[in-house]
Amino acid sequence: MMEFTAEMIAGFLGGDIVGDKTVKVHTVSSIEEGKAGSMAYLVNPKYEPFLYTTEASIVLVDRSFTPQREVKPTLVKVDDAGAAVLRLLEMYNAARPQKKGVSERASISPEASLGEGCYVGDFAVIEAGARIGDGCRIYPQVYVGDGVEIGQGTTLYPGVKIYEGCRIGSRCILHAGAVIGADGFGFAPNAEGGFDKIPQLGNVIIASRVRRRSAATASSRGRSASRTTSPSATA
Repeated sequence: MMEFTAEMIAGFLGGDIVGDKTVKVHTVSSIEEGKAGSMAYLVNPKYEPFLYTTEASIVLVDRSFTPQREVKPTLVKVDDAGAAVLRLLEMYNAARPQKKGVSERASISPEASLGEGCYVGDFAVIEAGARIGDGCRIYPQVYVGDGVEIGQGTTLYPGVKIYEGCRIGSRCILHAGAVIGADGFGFAPNAEGGFDKIPQLGNVIIASRVRRRSAATASSRGRSASRTTSPSATA
């Protein structure tokens, strides 16, 4: 369990401490649900009443904030509490233990290329011609189809499916169950009054740093052209 003192947090954020600089926290909480050992934050003034009742050990506040009465937690005053919370969460996430190694239960084609420092979980499948960049994390039951290209530092959470020929950029995050490159709506009416399926021969290209491809969403391939998802995508 990682722990941070108020002094460490203030040093990282360039903040000022009001209270016990040695108090420690190991998690983050909302101010209304704060518990001992957690760090909360006050961004919206309407939550100020919770500051006087919270059990959180540390609360981040704006430098200009002045409490109306005595508070129990240690305060760390910073220029922008909202931005400071984001920085701390990124630091905390980066410090978490990272998955390593390639599972013996993964199926990786000898014709696939796997970069250095990758993690590949149980029952992941990587097909022939796939190229995986350095430092990728491929969680259990991910499917990477023939000829797929994945840039360095990308994370594929459990159950992601990437169809053949698709390209994923660097430092992307695809959440559990996302499907990339399945057929889109491709049907044409026929003389019998029914519909004939139109082959979908394009692919999907996801640009680098697409960070929030949500769980159980799909990006479908086109008939012949590539479909590209930009870094601003949040689906």
